[in-house]
Amino acid sequence: MMGEHTVKSFDEDLEAVDKLIRDMGWLAADMVERATKAMVNTDLDAVNRVIKDDLDLDEMQRAVDDSAVTLIAKRQPMAQDLRAVVGAIRMASDLERIGDLAKNISKRVRAVGDVAASRDLAHGLQHMAQLARDQVNGVIDLYIARKADQLEALRDRDEEIDVAYTAVFRELLTYMMEDPRKITSCTHLLFCAKNLERIGDHVTNIAENAYYMITGHQLSAKRPKRDEFARGDNGN
Repeated sequence: MMGEHTVKSFDEDLEAVDKLIRDMGWLAADMVERATKAMVNTDLDAVNRVIKDDLDLDEMQRAVDDSAVTLIAKRQPMAQDLRAVVGAIRMASDLERIGDLAKNISKRVRAVGDVAASRDLAHGLQHMAQLARDQVNGVIDLYIARKADQLEALRDRDEEIDVAYTAVFRELLTYMMEDPRKITSCTHLLFCAKNLERIGDHVTNIAENAYYMITGHQLSAKRPKRDEFARGDNGN
């Protein structure tokens, strides 16, 4: 009976950690969308909301860390159970960094200041933000559902964000060349686009950690990469 009780308690503790990871993922994804909208619409109230959310996300990460350390100390997990605990710590760290990147985007709103430039570039940046948000939500859903077979495909979708970033980069560069007065604001927007691209990298880390947690195996290091600049030069 004691053994069964211990296993049940451990499962309940892991479920609590899973819930924290899920809530962190949902919050981080919403922050990405709100930060981009704040930048495009020069919405200072939304900026303050994102900054507050980042503090909440930090607190949730600390809760994951505390729960994981307690689990290790009390249960002394091994094999798959230990992977689950350590993996949760790693995923929480990546989600916290996604929140930081979203906060960095929102804090650029005051620096950009040029509503016209923001709106002209809204489509490309919002497309990147939607891709990033969908991937954050997607990787968390697959982790919670333990669908390891779909995690590799989701990880490889990071290429979509890379391609979108290349398009935004070209658009910003063209915009700056046509009107040098917009160089400063476009530089800030380029920084925001780079932050969205980095969010995709953190989703990749989460997918790889989740896959290892579930299966005990590492995903292949080989990932499809498309050289968009070369493709454009060839005219294909």
